Parts: sequence; structure tokens; C-alpha cells
Amino acid sequence: MTPLTSEFEAVARLAIAALVGIGVGLEREWSGHAAGPHARFAGLRTFLLLGLLGGIAGLLIAIDAPTAGAVLAGAAMTFGVVAYAMAVRQPDADLDGTTEAAALAVVAIGTLAGVGYLGLAAGIGSLVVLALSEKTRLHWLVQKVGETELRAALQFSVLALVVLPLLPEGPILSPLDVRPRALWTIVLVFSGINFAGFLARRAVGAERGYPVVGMVGGIISSTLVTFDFSRRSRHNPAHSAALATGVIGACTVLVPRVLTLSLVLDPAVARALAPMLALPLAAGAALVALGLRASSDGAPAPSTKPENPLHLLAAIRLAVLFQLSISILAAVRGAWGSAGLYTTSVLLGLTDVDALTAAMSQPAAGLAAIDAARAIALGILANTAVKLAVALVLGAPAFRRRAGVGLAALGAAGSLGLWLA
Repeated sequence: MTPLTSEFEAVARLAIAALVGIGVGLEREWSGHAAGPHARFAGLRTFLLLGLLGGIAGLLIAIDAPTAGAVLAGAAMTFGVVAYAMAVRQPDADLDGTTEAAALAVVAIGTLAGVGYLGLAAGIGSLVVLALSEKTRLHWLVQKVGETELRAALQFSVLALVVLPLLPEGPILSPLDVRPRALWTIVLVFSGINFAGFLARRAVGAERGYPVVGMVGGIISSTLVTFDFSRRSRHNPAHSAALATGVIGACTVLVPRVLTLSLVLDPAVARALAPMLALPLAAGAALVALGLRASSDGAPAPSTKPENPLHLLAAIRLAVLFQLSISILAAVRGAWGSAGLYTTSVLLGLTDVDALTAAMSQPAAGLAAIDAARAIALGILANTAVKLAVALVLGAPAFRRRAGVGLAALGAAGSLGLWLA
């Protein structure tokens, strides 16, 4: 609670409370809930008054009259409850209590503004108006959200809000210097990326064809997309062009994925890395655009909906690999300097670019930003070479030609970007 210092401040608090009431009232008027045979009890003027009542109640609390403020706020909220009770007693009553709930929220938000939490009150008020105005989209979202998505969201909330705060900062287990909270943050980052990829794939839908599904799958793993699409081209050679475009798209999405992960962990490394990856990103985008224009395939790809969108066990394995990478890189750097560091980065990039990026983007690794960025870029080049080999060995002839040329072009662009940077 912030004490009042002037009449102007009191007016400002009441103005915020009134604006919240006006915003909610306008939405109720525009949505048609304040007129017609099934009109609810409140429109623009009523919500304005409810906001002011909440604001005055908050002011009373701020000037050391909490009892009077509580009585006034309680009376305003009782008004909304009684209005709903009367509405549902009518014949053919609409049991929807959104307007009455909004009235209670306006009083509470007005009270927050009255006691001095102006920013919080304005933010919550904007959220309430948005939720009321987006009724159709919210209902569509509820219909789209299934048990799998809901369970994954709840699991992620527990992992982030319950488990993370309980873990110690560290370091522990010397000389490995394990930092449990930082490691679990890596798990959350990887799981969040996996969940985002799952939701994006659900939003796009498999009917959009292999190129789009490949790009969305690249959010999770471009290497897995390359393996899957290479094998699939053997069984569906007619779709080789679309499958090859999907592989190039997945490898292109790898670039912003790595940059995002690096930016979250160490912005300095991301800034040094961005110029090195600008050319492969531009080349990949151009190749995907050409592939989409040239291909009229549009073949539907089967759904690859995973059992657990978080891929939690995979994220934990990546975090363990990340910790091992940190220890190995520190030992190699101490023994052989930058040359050993780059060699190790190439070897790690052959297997997992995400773990390499996480290891290099940790301030605890003690690396200069430019050295870390070079190591990540080299790891991406090594990973591209692996995917090129996979495409050439596992793919159908037409797929090998298209994917091979595209991946070779990405590797050349990455090499040029690294050399120029």
C-alpha cells in the first residue's frame, strides 16, 4: 500500500479505477450483453460506478480507514452477487455469470488502484478486457487443447514453479562444479522448445505437406527430421522434392533455434554468433522458398504427435550431456587452448548442437564470446556434414540430389560466414 501524498495522486488513482470500469463496460456494451431480452445487470455507466466505488474503497484503506474501505468494497461486490442470483431465478435464465464476475473484478481492480498499485491495476484491467473481448478465440483454443497438451502444460508448470526453486544454486560435486539450478534451467529451456514445436506442429497440421512439417519439426531436431525424411523418401520416391525441401527447412530452422538458446543463456555469445550464421540462414531461407515454389507436391505428412510433448527424459539427457560438455571443454581448454576447444566442439557438434550451444553459452565456461561463437559455428558445420552423409546414404536418388545440393550449399554458406566473421 502506498500512502497518499497529494490530492492529485488521489485523482490519478480514481482515474485508473474509472478507466478500468469504462473499458469493461464498453466491452459489455459492444458484445451485446447490456441490451436485449437477455441483458445482464451492468453496462458502461454501472461498470464506471463500480470502478469508482473500488477506487474510493482503496483510498479509504490508504488513509487509515480500512474498515470503511472494506465495507464499501464488500457492498459493491455483494451487489454483483445479488444481481447474478436474481438473473438465474428468471424463466429461461442464462447461467453465464461472466458479466457479474467482471463486476467483481472491476471492484477489486479499482481497490488496487485506490491503494496505490496503479501499474498492477492497469495491467490486470487490460487483461480482463482482453479476455472478455476474445471470447470466440478463447473458446476455439479450449476446443483445440486436448488432454495431452493440458497434462504437458501442468507438468511444465510444476517443473518450473515447484522443482526449480527447491534446487540449490551450487556448485556441488567438486571438481565437476555441478550447479543444479542452472542445469534444471537447461532442462526447462529444452522442454519449452520441444513443447513449442509440438504446439506449432499441431497448429500447422499435417495436411500442409512435408516442407512445412519439416520446418516445424526442425524446432525439435533437424537431425531427426533428416533421418526420418531420408528413410521416407525410399518408400515414397514421388515425394522426394517435398521431403528434401522439408530437410532444408529443418536445417534452416536450426539457426534461429541455436541463436535463441544462446541469447537466453548468454547474449554476448549470441551477438558474436549472429554474423557467422547470417549467411546460412539467408541461404536456407532462399532454398526453402525456391523448393516451395517449384514443388506442387503438397503431399500430406502423417501426424507425428509424441506421447509427451515436453520430451522430458530427452531434455534431462541433454542437460547431463551439457554438464559433461562443460567439464570436458574446461579440461581441453586448459590443456590445449583454443585448438583443442574447437576440435572438441566439432566432435560434440556431430552428435548434439543444442548441448554444445548450451555448454558454450554458459558464463561459467569461462570462454570469450568470440571463441564460444566460433566453436558453436564449427559444431553446426560438423552437424551439417553428418546430415549430408545421412541424406546421401539413406535417401532415394531424387532426394539425394536435391537434399545433397541444399545441404552442401548450407555448409558452404556456413563456412563463408565463419571465415568472414
